Amino acid sequence: MKIWNQKASDMKYSKYLLGMGTLVTVLLFTAGCGQMTPQSHSSDLEKAKIVSLNGTITEILVELGLEDQIVGVDVSSTYPVSMLEKPKVSNNRSVSAEGVLALGPTLIIGTAADLKEETLEQLNQTGVKTLVFDYEFGVEGSKSLIRAVADSLHLSLKADSILQALDTELQHVGGFQHAADKPRVLFIYARGAGSMMVGGKDTQVDEMIRLAGGVNVASDITAYKPLTAEALVAYNPQIILLFDSGMSSLGNMEGILELPGVRDTDAGRNRKIVHMDGQLLTGFSPRVAQAILELNQKITE
Repeated sequence: MKIWNQKASDMKYSKYLLGMGTLVTVLLFTAGCGQMTPQSHSSDLEKAKIVSLNGTITEILVELGLEDQIVGVDVSSTYPVSMLEKPKVSNNRSVSAEGVLALGPTLIIGTAADLKEETLEQLNQTGVKTLVFDYEFGVEGSKSLIRAVADSLHLSLKADSILQALDTELQHVGGFQHAADKPRVLFIYARGAGSMMVGGKDTQVDEMIRLAGGVNVASDITAYKPLTAEALVAYNPQIILLFDSGMSSLGNMEGILELPGVRDTDAGRNRKIVHMDGQLLTGFSPRVAQAILELNQKITE
């Protein structure tokens, strides 16, 4: 198998290492396929059978006009709604090589976070072309990933129009983080009352709260930690933020208010419990400006 590593100096992208380092876009090609030209790539894409292993990658592929070529997706690929009808190749974000290959793909696309090393090795051994990207969770990371995917597929002109539209949208949401009075927000990742975690710094939701003009009250921790009633009361958030799925798993508003400690917070006393679609909130996809605006409206209204 031939492996081509595109240099970061050529790609001009950045890797998600808390703002440091470089992004390496790894393109794994089938043995003996040779160097592809833009013309042959265009022809191949029209006949491609693509499996996407990441919701944000899926959104980018759709924006690039490849919706009809997608034959399978992971569970985070919930937008557009047509993706809900596609065969799923993952269970709770755990991708199975067998499930991917059962769909007979000619192209597999994902991020380094989506694949275990052994799964990637299994895919490589089949000779199916696989593209794997690392990217930063942020506005610039969104732009870089769009550009990287498009360039890898020789669809740079389409990326130009997507990025131009995104820049226009971002002009309307770029100042929220400079607001003087920032609401105190706590994000809870929940899968029922028995499984709740708090999102700290260095997480997608932490960055999104910042962009939307809020303050993450759990910035004293890194990544996700189990939620306790004592910590909840100590944080005393003005807003409690959840995914739509987390909200429903806890019994919606009334169920959340009955959780230990919730009524002892400003959020609980004022019934300021808000929720958003998980992929929109944390995907940093081409809809990132929409996500920032929606979250800002929810935490400031």
